[in-house]
Amino acid sequence: MPQQDHLTARLVVDDDFEVAPVNNRLFGSFVEHLGRCVYTGIYEPDHPTADEHGFRKDVIDLVKELGATTIRYPGGNFVSGYRWEDGIGPKQERPRRLDLAWHSTETNEFGLHEMAEWLEATGGNELMEAVNLGTRGLQEALDLLEYANVPGGTELSERRRANGADKPFDIRMWCLGNEMDGPWQLGHKSAEDYGMLAASVAAGMRQIDPDVELVVCGSSAHGMPTFGKWEQTVLEKTYENVNFVSCHAYYQPFFKEDGTRDMASFLASGVDMDGFIKDVAATIDATKAHLKSAHDVYISFDEWNVWYQGEEPSKTPEGIGNWPVAPRLLEDIYTAADAVVFGDLMITLLKNADRVRAASLAQLVNVIAPIMTEPGGPAWRQTTFHPFSVTARLAKGGTVLEPKLSAGTVDTPRYGEVDGVNAVAVRCADGSLAVFAVNRSLEATAEFEIRLQDGAQPASVEAQTLHDDDLFAANTLYDQNRVTPHANGSAMYDAESGVVRVSLPPVSWTALHIK
Repeated sequence: MPQQDHLTARLVVDDDFEVAPVNNRLFGSFVEHLGRCVYTGIYEPDHPTADEHGFRKDVIDLVKELGATTIRYPGGNFVSGYRWEDGIGPKQERPRRLDLAWHSTETNEFGLHEMAEWLEATGGNELMEAVNLGTRGLQEALDLLEYANVPGGTELSERRRANGADKPFDIRMWCLGNEMDGPWQLGHKSAEDYGMLAASVAAGMRQIDPDVELVVCGSSAHGMPTFGKWEQTVLEKTYENVNFVSCHAYYQPFFKEDGTRDMASFLASGVDMDGFIKDVAATIDATKAHLKSAHDVYISFDEWNVWYQGEEPSKTPEGIGNWPVAPRLLEDIYTAADAVVFGDLMITLLKNADRVRAASLAQLVNVIAPIMTEPGGPAWRQTTFHPFSVTARLAKGGTVLEPKLSAGTVDTPRYGEVDGVNAVAVRCADGSLAVFAVNRSLEATAEFEIRLQDGAQPASVEAQTLHDDDLFAANTLYDQNRVTPHANGSAMYDAESGVVRVSLPPVSWTALHIK
């Protein structure tokens, strides 16, 4: 079916119907020892802006502007071969190790203490720590928890104090391994074996700190052959002792038979994410019912992004003698179209705020990231930076309203007919209203109206839209502000009909703030 040349969509706002409060952990991100995320990303002691810890202050400023909250660390695939003890103590005594996940050399110059100090510098963001359940197990996880969270009086807690952290790190949220369903994962396990291990680790960690919040590994993609059965098996074994099950998803355009990219389906990636969330939520509910449990488990969507897997920036080094330190890996340069898809994924997470209580954009700096840096040079915002920062600023502390959306459809080869406009409304913490909307159509402008609750009289309507006539326009080292949101002058309030109207260009993301 050909694309339409005109779309209409309507969102009805009703405060009597809520989805859930917005958990600030939805705006988490991810720092892995991968490529240049840490080294020459957040940490570069010789950089002109470096502070006394070696942290790039230009990056810290951008992280604050981005609005990231919880930071998942130190991986990722990296964690499945990581020895946490390597990253503590005097830096000159820390060992260099082979990182098998990304075929690199890890210097361990940056570790747990440095991450805690960096988080403090960014405004006290929360640390979400991952434990190695690939090559290690129960004892190593218990040792790390004791080191991090016990105030003092034991060998490990006193070692932390001797290493410069007198107070415990008090880490609340812990990932029990990473993507253990994936054959690429060092120490990959079956659902049965991983479920047994995760259950024992969860129970042991709670003996030290009963109030930790634990994330058990779900599927690393919606299309994994073990998806569904994996969640069922793992949750059956761990349900009472965990708080979250993880979801991971990355999106990129698939190629059509004629060799061109399927951009229509790419723009509808949120449809797949929404289905993934609902499938996992159904498995959680079925497990809860089967176990006759009163305990609730939520979703931590702790890896999500646009990622051009298999393309040149994602190719890892090869060769027995080639193990570089912090090579340029996964450094995708994001386009205007990528940013629109990214914004659509954020809308999808908000629409599912009742089930998704945490999410981590993978990753934060340089590696498929909203922030890019040049060693010794500048830091800048990728196109995807803007939907994240604006959404975080407006939605934190708010409440997601039930999306009563009616929209014309667009046709996609992968997902069939989908809503041409995807949107969500959030009642902000200050009582104002934020509406986030994407136009998924490649060709049609969408006339979008928001019907406000009876009696609403907005004092002002502000709209900003990210759109470029060139779908592949990007922000680069040499043109750092090529793609940014701009004021959308079409937004207006019609008092007679009680609606806010705005025109959404094709392939665009828009944020409206109705005060």
